[in-house]
Amino acid sequence: MARPPSFDRDVALANAVNLFWAKGYHGSSMKQIEETLDMRPGSIYAAFGSKDALYSEALAHYAEAGGRELATHMAGHTTIIEGLKAYLQTIARGCARPGAAPSRACMIVKTLLEASHTHPGLSKQAQAFLEQIEHAFRTLLEDAKQRGELKASTDCGRLARLLQGQIMGIRSIAERKLPPQALTELGEDMASILDAYRVDQDRRLTHPGATVS
Repeated sequence: MARPPSFDRDVALANAVNLFWAKGYHGSSMKQIEETLDMRPGSIYAAFGSKDALYSEALAHYAEAGGRELATHMAGHTTIIEGLKAYLQTIARGCARPGAAPSRACMIVKTLLEASHTHPGLSKQAQAFLEQIEHAFRTLLEDAKQRGELKASTDCGRLARLLQGQIMGIRSIAERKLPPQALTELGEDMASILDAYRVDQDRRLTHPGATVS
């Protein structure tokens, strides 16, 4: 059955993300998919091929949206480190808002955990997206070090993994339904980790010719 003329792929994928993010792959039945996308089974298969293919495309849609969100956020800050600190705090506040998203936990991480033993293709895709996110953080941190925002001794790859681990952790712990204030404070604590790697600005001003390590 051909898909209806009103079919909008981006809207369909956004709706699929909401469903899969909330219920996961196994928790989303075809009946729920049909209702969420407002499409008949034949139209779904004609447009996406299979449930696996729909999930894969929805996961990519989610990851791409996250990448655009990070880029937009960073563009609004004059320094990379302040931008990253604000980004961590924004994630924490987002987790603290009830009903702000279909799930507080990251859809990519949920996919990795759910699909690791049942759908290796989806698991591999989730792994690749997590590697891309880590690379994006590492690139930002390397740029920050080049600009003199971070100590020369900073291992940017290691710090990027730490930041990713902190984000994965707060999104997971938010599923405990902790009070909003507790999650906000966690975000502040996460952001403060970056301060240990920053160049002491007062020292740079006092000793402009000094090498900081």
